[in-house]
Amino acid sequence: MKAIRILILITTILVLCISCATLETSETKNDPAILDQSKNSPFTHGNVQLSIKKGITTQTEVLEKFGAPNIATVDSSGYEVWTYQKYATVAKGTDTRIYATVIIVGGTAGSSGFEQSSKTMTLILKFDERKKVIDFKSMTTNF
Repeated sequence: MKAIRILILITTILVLCISCATLETSETKNDPAILDQSKNSPFTHGNVQLSIKKGITTQTEVLEKFGAPNIATVDSSGYEVWTYQKYATVAKGTDTRIYATVIIVGGTAGSSGFEQSSKTMTLILKFDERKKVIDFKSMTTNF
């Protein structure tokens, strides 16, 4: 009889240990203009500062590094102006579920959490008649 009680106790403990589970997911929702969250993204403040040099960087180099701009215009002085607008929404969710059963008595508990953040970057470049960068500005926001 004592052996049966010990077996039931061990079984109950094993069931409780196996029944606990945590699920964590991370999802990035991006609009057509993707702002890559990795450190290798060209759309970071540091990457922009390292990649673009006034009077040196050409339109071809900008296209290779950043791709096609969202907006291309000509200002009142006749200089070509390219604007990049990139943004991303990052959603993180956690879900914890615990279920325990002891022969006749049962129980369940659960919790979940959700966190969302957004990041935007605007990059504006101005090119001279030789198709070289004469000025640029970049701005990032996190919220």
